[in-house]
Amino acid sequence: MPLSRYLSGLKQQQSQIFSFLDSKKIKYQAVDITQGSEIKEEMRKKTGNPAALPPQVFNKDVYCGDFSVFYEAVETGKAEAFFKL
Repeated sequence: MPLSRYLSGLKQQQSQIFSFLDSKKIKYQAVDITQGSEIKEEMRKKTGNPAALPPQVFNKDVYCGDFSVFYEAVETGKAEAFFKL
């Protein structure tokens, strides 16, 4: 699965990303950071931000962005570019 999302439970922003991916039939893997502190640290290391909070989106190991970047991409019709598809 090419896309990964790091999350901490189902919140509205995370649900919006899931809904978008599902509507486009894009396969993804949800990574729950509450399953271990090492997972949260991995997410933060990959983003380059030691204070990063979910949702964070990656295509394989390439960082796509957080919810605000996703939202802007959807609103401007550039979601495929955001997901690096």
